[in-house]
Amino acid sequence: MPLPAIQAQTRTNQIESLLRSKPEWFGPILQNPDTYEVQIIYTQIDRDRQNQPKFTTHTWRLDPKQYFYPASTVKLPAVLLALEKLNDLKIDGLNKHTPLRIDSAYSRQIPVVGDSTAENGLPSVAQYIRKILLVSDNDAFNRLLEFVGQRPLNEKLAAKGYKDLFIGRRLQVGSTPEEDRHSNPFTFYHGDKVLYKQPLVVNEQPFASTLTTTRRGKGYMRGGQLVNEPMDFSPMNYFSLGDMQGILRSLMFPEAVPAEKRFNLTEDDYRFVRKHMSMFPRESKWPQYDTSHYPSYGKFFLYGDTKDDFPPHIRIFNKAGWAYGTLTDNAYIVDFERGVEFFLTATILVNEDGIFNDDKYEYETVGKPFLSRLGQVIYEYELGRKRRYKPDLSQFRFDYSR
Repeated sequence: MPLPAIQAQTRTNQIESLLRSKPEWFGPILQNPDTYEVQIIYTQIDRDRQNQPKFTTHTWRLDPKQYFYPASTVKLPAVLLALEKLNDLKIDGLNKHTPLRIDSAYSRQIPVVGDSTAENGLPSVAQYIRKILLVSDNDAFNRLLEFVGQRPLNEKLAAKGYKDLFIGRRLQVGSTPEEDRHSNPFTFYHGDKVLYKQPLVVNEQPFASTLTTTRRGKGYMRGGQLVNEPMDFSPMNYFSLGDMQGILRSLMFPEAVPAEKRFNLTEDDYRFVRKHMSMFPRESKWPQYDTSHYPSYGKFFLYGDTKDDFPPHIRIFNKAGWAYGTLTDNAYIVDFERGVEFFLTATILVNEDGIFNDDKYEYETVGKPFLSRLGQVIYEYELGRKRRYKPDLSQFRFDYSR
């Protein structure tokens, strides 16, 4: 069943009516939507007799040309394309668990030979994926970006129809655009045998932003000094909300999207990614995380404004991001007990003073409460929404103790 295109301003009334039903929660946002730059996509799922899904998409203020900083949401495409690249190589013994070594061949590149978070002490694509999906590890994303390569990553996404994006900047290392166009050499091995060797790869043609909305705010901090002009985000990553949810749909329901929009993943790849994106950090043994990574760490809908445990019958398959005052979450939410499932993707800017890079953002007082309550109001609506057939959600159940 083809996936309907996620277009701007498709079926806006449903979301807005739900927001207006809770003025005590959403009044300030509804009064100042431009200030908060909110965009929302809510997709209902109805099953037929054979359990095949049908999607009905609602949007509010969706605009693929309106820039927002996507932060860690860009990590999910890197995960999927790293797995796809391993499968496309078709080399015996090469898979996501194969140990690897990363070398340095250009400025600011960091070599890697071991990984203390892995059970065997060795880095692998699988271990990087675990760290990305469990706690949004920036270094792990950088490594997968380096493995896939800046140009291949964006060209492969464009070929699948995901074109309102640019994903090519390392996170948190301060690298320049020039440095980010150079990808580290990789070696995959088994014992003394080299299975695959990838040299330094260079993107010779820089990507140029076509957006006109990348100058943001009224000022920004640089080197401890205030610069009184908008901050230019044009060299940074971009990921439109529509492409964000489209990629998540392809991951969760590959059989229900056109073949060209799918990723070349094995059944084990699908299970591996879905399991770890719905797992709580405390459920992981390798890596192991302390209590500072509470259940809602990186999960903003429904429970994002609390550190309490989730009900055992609810799981959220998601990838969130937060930086530069922008909070974004992209999720498939499931209640196994009540037979509820839906997609929800949303972003909000909380930067009251209009200054970027000053670490003064209203994440806890405005951003997280908004996304949490947005998830709650839609979940409550879903509980009352009639379905002809109750979904069989067994494929999304996992044993997190193993």
